Amino acid sequence: MGEKSNNEIAQSESHQQRQHIGYGRYILNWLGLLALTCATVTFAGINLGRWIIITALTIASIKSMLVLNIFMHLKYEDRIFKVFVGVAITTFIIFISLTFFDYAFH
Repeated sequence: MGEKSNNEIAQSESHQQRQHIGYGRYILNWLGLLALTCATVTFAGINLGRWIIITALTIASIKSMLVLNIFMHLKYEDRIFKVFVGVAITTFIIFISLTFFDYAFH
């Protein structure tokens, strides 16, 4: 009763093997996040008018995707988990869009 089938063992081993990411990848990701943070600070000092919001949100989106895929291992999760994260992100984008429309026409 306590024994696992060969299929369960193979799935467990393949899941563990897929999640191995070397330290080099983490360091490169961290350096990328650091560079994007520096870019955000740099663009904050430049007067881009209305483009500053789009620029800041684009950089923030790239940073969040790096964190989700590498640090949170979303890249190696099951498809259903990715769907749930996609639904949450879509809901967030809808709320942000509605906020901007309300602000723009006020």
